[in-house]
Amino acid sequence: MTTVFTRIIAGELPGRFVHRDDEVVAFLSIAPLTTGHTLVVPVAEVDDWTTLDPALWGRVMSVAARVGAAVRTAFDVPRAGLVIAGFEVPHAHVHVFPARDMTDFDFRNVRHDVPATELADAQQKIVKALGA
Repeated sequence: MTTVFTRIIAGELPGRFVHRDDEVVAFLSIAPLTTGHTLVVPVAEVDDWTTLDPALWGRVMSVAARVGAAVRTAFDVPRAGLVIAGFEVPHAHVHVFPARDMTDFDFRNVRHDVPATELADAQQKIVKALGA
């Protein structure tokens, strides 16, 4: 069955992309831990990150590192959080987000009511930081 991420990648569902290439995409989470929370996702529909081809896993982590540096710059935070959970969507992905302290890692604090204008602003800031 096609995942929601596959549908976003294909353009069937909206996504606020900050990175896209043939192997890996990165788009904002609609349920962010913090403003700027980005999901780094392989284009290939693979359920579990431990079964990804090592070269593709390396590409995912390379993009995650670039996005992490960009969210640190864009949101002026001391760290970029990185979490691999994998329970929400059966499509391997990495969560990258601006982190001020360990409370920013608590998934009980995700926001489900983020205005589209806030997502658009976050997307613009990350894209700008990636281009810098």
